[in-house]
Amino acid sequence: MSVSQTFSRRQLFESTAAAGVCLFGERLARATGFTSANERPRIAAIGTGSRWCQKATGINGGYGSAPTMQKYGDYVMVCDADENRRTLAAGLVQDWTGKPAQSFADYRQVLDSDQVDVVHISTPDHWHAKIAIEAMLAGKDVYCEKPMTLTIDEGKRMVDVCRKTNRVVQIGTQQRSNQQFIKAIALINDGRIGKLKKATCSIGGAPTSPALPVAEPPSGLDWNLWQGPAASAAYRAKPGNRNETKQWSRSHYEFRWWYEYSGGKLTDWGAHHVDIATWGLGKTNTGPITVEPKMVEHPVPFEGGYPTKDDQYNTATKFEILATFADGLEIEIRHDRGNGILFEGTQGRIFVNRGRLTGKPVEDLENNPLPDGALEQVYKNRSLVDHFRNFVEAARDRKEPISDVFSHHRALSTCHLAGIAARLNRSLTWEPETERITGDDMAQSLVAREYRKGFEIQM
Repeated sequence: MSVSQTFSRRQLFESTAAAGVCLFGERLARATGFTSANERPRIAAIGTGSRWCQKATGINGGYGSAPTMQKYGDYVMVCDADENRRTLAAGLVQDWTGKPAQSFADYRQVLDSDQVDVVHISTPDHWHAKIAIEAMLAGKDVYCEKPMTLTIDEGKRMVDVCRKTNRVVQIGTQQRSNQQFIKAIALINDGRIGKLKKATCSIGGAPTSPALPVAEPPSGLDWNLWQGPAASAAYRAKPGNRNETKQWSRSHYEFRWWYEYSGGKLTDWGAHHVDIATWGLGKTNTGPITVEPKMVEHPVPFEGGYPTKDDQYNTATKFEILATFADGLEIEIRHDRGNGILFEGTQGRIFVNRGRLTGKPVEDLENNPLPDGALEQVYKNRSLVDHFRNFVEAARDRKEPISDVFSHHRALSTCHLAGIAARLNRSLTWEPETERITGDDMAQSLVAREYRKGFEIQM
């Protein structure tokens, strides 16, 4: 990035922090249904893989967030390190809007444009914080797929920049807009399970891979750009996997199982379920004081918190990790027992996942319903809508969305701490107030990461 570009963003940082307004808010000031051209935000997609839209990866389907997001705004730009995905994404935008989308490999061209109100980040995890921070500094509101960060330090920086710029940022933990999870929180808030004791998050284990040979990156993929802030490594892949890419690799979709780019299941599904557990326990402005790995299995040996082999997946495959708060409340994160969250209290328990909400307190609702407005109160006193509309409405009204940077940072810090404890296979002591691991310099060193030269966060 040029000196002039950096200076311009610093100036914008100061002006937006003082004013607390944006063009997006002005464009949506008259919104009644997000249908007219003046009301609909202009969106740039950075990262166009399956979390953005499956069709952009050549998979026949509509899975991903873009098909819903485009109901409330217009994609005008697409950006990806993979030329093939960029081309498919641009074609989808043409289908949706009737207009061609500008297409870029370098996201900085998106952030430099005054034709974009919202940046929709669907890159691999190791890019999330860098792009989100620079987007906020460039005056953009942000929808960022989960997990928000790769490290706790990145979360602290996200919180600081979001607070100073007054940007509206929604994290893609869409369970917060799912009525089953909202009802679970409302039951807890109404005392239906008594005094809380514990939340158990069952998030499933991570896959393993065979040894992957060094290979040529696929045609059209800029492997150096894809790696970005992460340390440079050889591209590795092997065909035959039963997944959306039909191969094991270091890149598309499979990046989740490499600590270099993600946190494995602890931040993949953990970002969803630990977020709900933290919300239900009322711990969104603090963190645990101890994190204990009762059992952890990795597919490769570790030394000093780092894998000693670089040719196969390295994130934890099995785990039982207990996070304990100062008042004795607990969040347990497990690989087994099915997918979902079990809340336990002195007077009962409830289980919730994306398919069901069960437990006697739920059955009792038939004769003893929740008070009127209980769900809306949980939903920050706003009408219940889908996760994307909540974001667009929050940006229009300059209010905090349901999945905000601040609470997500706290919940995700628990996931990151679980990952650090797993990598070192020892218990940690955490100070939520200072956000530091105490008495363990090696563990504290894993709270942050070194960015590859040329890919540092531009402040």
